Amino acid sequence: MIGRRVVVAALLLCAGCAGAQQPATPGAALKPCPGTPNCVSSRERDPAHRVEPLPLRGSAAEGLAAIRQVILAMPRSRIVAEGPRFLHAEFRSRVFRFVDDVDLLVDEAAGVIHVRSAARIGRSDFGVNRARIGEMRERLAALQPRAADQQR
Repeated sequence: MIGRRVVVAALLLCAGCAGAQQPATPGAALKPCPGTPNCVSSRERDPAHRVEPLPLRGSAAEGLAAIRQVILAMPRSRIVAEGPRFLHAEFRSRVFRFVDDVDLLVDEAAGVIHVRSAARIGRSDFGVNRARIGEMRERLAALQPRAADQQR
């Protein structure tokens, strides 16, 4: 009986799903968020999808190394692609194993790392992508004192 409820809940979560969204081309500009509430991006103007970019401390390489460390410390994450100015990671949900794509793009001139975090399928993510970027921001801030101590 409980197993049947789980299956029904999973089907309801995917109701209205379009095909799976593909991640951005590595190193390219971040894709815009769709009209659904399962995506956040620092490149969006719409408050429903907007998050602030992450601060870049140091060079592009140093910033990506720090965010790489943050991502790998988070549960059910893996880095899929990376380059001198970008990083693409996947996060899987615990129960249903849904995949969320996180794309990061360094803008050294602005001193930020632009972010996009989006569910591949479904309409709503229950705020998971926004919360994920917030957690990344907090973890990066926690790394900053260590980096400052090493420079002394």
